[in-house]
Amino acid sequence: MRESDKAAKSPSSVPTVKEVARQAGVSTATVSRALSGSAGVREPLRSRIFEAARLLSYRPNRAARDLRVRSSRAVGVLIPDIENPFFTSLVCGIEDVLGKTDYSLLLASYNEDPEQETRRLEVFRAEGVCGLIFAASRTPSRIYSELERDGLTLVAVSRSVPRLRADEVTVASREGAYVATSHLIRLGHKRIALINGQTVFPTARDRETGYEDALREAGINLKDELLVHCAFKQAAGHAAMQQLLKLAKPPTAIFAASNLLTLGALQAIHERNLAIPSQVAIVGFDDMPWAMSLRPPLTTVAQPAFEAGRTAAELLLARVREPSLPRRQVVLETRLIVRSSCGFEGAQEDVALRQKR
Repeated sequence: MRESDKAAKSPSSVPTVKEVARQAGVSTATVSRALSGSAGVREPLRSRIFEAARLLSYRPNRAARDLRVRSSRAVGVLIPDIENPFFTSLVCGIEDVLGKTDYSLLLASYNEDPEQETRRLEVFRAEGVCGLIFAASRTPSRIYSELERDGLTLVAVSRSVPRLRADEVTVASREGAYVATSHLIRLGHKRIALINGQTVFPTARDRETGYEDALREAGINLKDELLVHCAFKQAAGHAAMQQLLKLAKPPTAIFAASNLLTLGALQAIHERNLAIPSQVAIVGFDDMPWAMSLRPPLTTVAQPAFEAGRTAAELLLARVREPSLPRRQVVLETRLIVRSSCGFEGAQEDVALRQKR
């Protein structure tokens, strides 16, 4: 026996997948996929893993292998906020597609916490999921890149991650914000405030750009005091609206860049007993079932959350079947649903935006 073989073996215990992974310098999930014959692990990585297994005299446990094969039919779904109706609808869309196959869904939320995000990804890696649909945090975990290098199928949804080659599904946020702001301008508003998330998120950045585009086109100067950044949370939207209402010259109209920010803004407006839209107009982003129940009904930019989930699941399954497919980036259309909260009087009107594919 060669000295390298002796050094690699563990005389006191049966070799494990973790030891093979350490020897090969890869994750345990990659070892599992390589040894089970998955198409997701290519040469020369596959040969390196088999050589590590040979040096350690590793023999897969048949029962454990059966569990791995079953778990390879599982798709991980990682979302930032399970309480956000947008992501709830998105997950329903994913489930609609997977429910018609023999794939199962494993769901986790990380509450916009990058540390939790990394821990959830480690769990998915240990579970040996065949793919991952995810909306990344403001500082995307390094684990995404590791999973990509290991050959795991990744689909980014709602939030793109530029450094990854993952397929992605987003919505036309910039166009939606532009049309919403332009609508308020056409109604005569010039002091239009934006309550937005942090621009480290591509969605927030796009919505802010659309807002700015509309103001510039109308010849309206951008005013820093009318732009508030905060977390995509109802409480943050409430605090942002309170801040705007304390200005010496408050805005006459509000564009709130998410459903939860809209709810928080409405709460603050109602606390001040201000009339909508005569004293302050408001337009939200993301249509919700309760939007028609508000008094007055809410004007909002609708985005196809359910369809985004469906599309993400379809992209993932297609790439699992054929890993060599070219990268795909799908942008779904949004539309402005005009109701009474911005001052429009008359029948409901849908303003369609162009669709990018």
